[in-house]
Parts: sequence; C-alpha cells; structure tokens
Amino acid sequence: MKVLTANRLDDGAVVYIGKAAPWVEDLASALVAVDAGAEGQLTETAAAAVKARRVVGAYLMPVTVEDGRILPASVRERIRAAGPSNRPDLGKQALAPALPR
Repeated sequence: MKVLTANRLDDGAVVYIGKAAPWVEDLASALVAVDAGAEGQLTETAAAAVKARRVVGAYLMPVTVEDGRILPASVRERIRAAGPSNRPDLGKQALAPALPR
C-alpha cells in the first residue's frame, strides 16, 4: 500500500493526494493505492501537479493501515508527517492550546 506525497511549492508543506481534495496535509485524509493501477493513477495526478508548479518532489510512499489508521512505513516519513523533530513547538505536533490575551 502506498500514498503519494510531495511538498507544496507555495509554503513547503508536506502534502498527500487526498481522498476528497487534490492535496491534503493530513495523512489520515490521503488516498491509499492498493495496486499498481491505483499507483499509476496517483503518479499521473502528481505529474500534472508538478507540471502546473503546485508541488515538487512527488513520490509514492509505503504505508500500512492499522485499525483504520494510515501509518508511514519508515521513520523518515513519520517525521515528515509530524513536522520538524528538532522543534516540537512547530509543525503539526505543536497542538498546544492558544495563549490567553
């Protein structure tokens, strides 16, 4: 099983081809390819987005699905999905409540 990932050009965010939207930031909303035909369709969609200069560095990323959750198969992809590992206060892992004003 694989999902297609890339980096969005306007802000550098890690994105995935989504189930309902062309590109999503949340791995849980990514479209999972389960066979070579589906992988080919994802690759074609990504090639068009690269050509249109929406994303860069698109590639198929191995994943597993456990209890309905999409999980990256490698440490590298877990880090990309979560955000910067050297700054837990930044990126998607930074879920701290808003500061009062």
